[in-house]
Amino acid sequence: MKARQVILFLFGVFVLLGIGWLTFPADGVPLGPVTLRFASYQGMLRDANEKKVDVDSVLLAVERRFQMESDTLNYYRTFFYDNPDRIYLPGDDYTFLDPVFRSMENASKQALPVRVVHYGDSQIEMDRISSDLRQALQERFGGMGTGMFPALSNVPSASISKSASGGFVQYTMYGDSTTVRAGHNRYGVMAQVVQLTGGGTLSLRVSRSKTAKENTQSFSRVSVLYGRPTGGFSVRAVSDTLKPVPVEEKSDGGTTLVTWQFSRPVQKATLTFQGNAEIYGVSADGNNGVTVDNIPLRGCSGTIFTRISKPLMQDSFALDNTQLIILQFGGNYMPVVRNTKTIEQYQEQIEKQIQYFHEVAPQARILFIGPSDMGKSVNGRIVTWPHLPEMVDSLKATALRNEAAYWDLYRMMGGENSMGQWVKHSPPYAGPDYIHFTPAGAEKVGEALSRSFLTYYDFYQLRKTLPRKRVQDAMGR
Repeated sequence: MKARQVILFLFGVFVLLGIGWLTFPADGVPLGPVTLRFASYQGMLRDANEKKVDVDSVLLAVERRFQMESDTLNYYRTFFYDNPDRIYLPGDDYTFLDPVFRSMENASKQALPVRVVHYGDSQIEMDRISSDLRQALQERFGGMGTGMFPALSNVPSASISKSASGGFVQYTMYGDSTTVRAGHNRYGVMAQVVQLTGGGTLSLRVSRSKTAKENTQSFSRVSVLYGRPTGGFSVRAVSDTLKPVPVEEKSDGGTTLVTWQFSRPVQKATLTFQGNAEIYGVSADGNNGVTVDNIPLRGCSGTIFTRISKPLMQDSFALDNTQLIILQFGGNYMPVVRNTKTIEQYQEQIEKQIQYFHEVAPQARILFIGPSDMGKSVNGRIVTWPHLPEMVDSLKATALRNEAAYWDLYRMMGGENSMGQWVKHSPPYAGPDYIHFTPAGAEKVGEALSRSFLTYYDFYQLRKTLPRKRVQDAMGR
């Protein structure tokens, strides 16, 4: 073939490609079960006009919104009513969290820690988000250790290491069809129960993970929450040569919290069990201060709690001094959302869960955290899952209507189409599934949540120094 012919052929190919680029539909051409796609001018224009989220700018804006102004009352009024990073409170009642703050302020004087329970789906696995909140609260109010965790777990923690031997069998009420269920509903505060038969040994050690926070690197108190003991049940704890005396607290329903306090902070402990019992949880924390339990329920949409024994939950939350319950759910329900009707059905289920926690822990406040942005491939582009913004707004309305606070993670991270940019960030703030945060991204989320919560505490402290009328006038109520 002559050079002239080759040039004409190539020119013709480029012309045809150019015509295709100018005329091809941005969403492709359906051909039976498949869709034919081609780079197009329409697609280029759409991508150019699409909202782009600059993650660093978003996080810088979050940082700036937490910066205090000289007029503190004006700052708090603006924060509580206009700041998208705020915790939304039922009825805009800025005193809603005051009972939690009073308990935390008195935590150093109490005989046991003030407990914050953080339930969530796999977004909080490996102690993500919870660990940042725990560290921030313990720096402010005192405390140490990881908090409560199950005696056995399929998912490791970045904050505590444990190994078990003997007659332990785990039953969980969440997970896929391979999960072993119990023949009863006594799952307890971990949404699982470990049945002990004959005895066993549980060894605890602080984590050596690089992501473990400073305050989890030692503990001075170990507790076991259990029920239905038989067969001469007993349990003892040691750490090296330290052999503390156990202190037991029992509920009217038969649930027992047995605690050992060590004379100095330790990094490991061994629990030796004899007999039979249902083990609902084990904790490693400080003698006082604040602790945060990380309870990830992989695959769970947060609608299972009403199936747990109500008397058992009431006993447990009363014994371990739970003052704040955080529920972080919604993401696992998104794959089944098709329309507003399915969102309304989920709203009804979440409403029942919030009401359930009001019943089993009447002394505690409830904070609901909705789903983050989630990325999905649509016509070759990563965009926000359909109906996700509607889901977020619906969950916020449900929480506030049922006397629970709400924190909007979706908008804190940038809103629509932000997850794709969190994945592309260097270092990555989210994983390639466009759903889960990396440890670095989870740290950004945990820091924002902590700062929002502590902003309310700072205002609580300020209000104690000012006349009530002045505060009410400044806040417009």
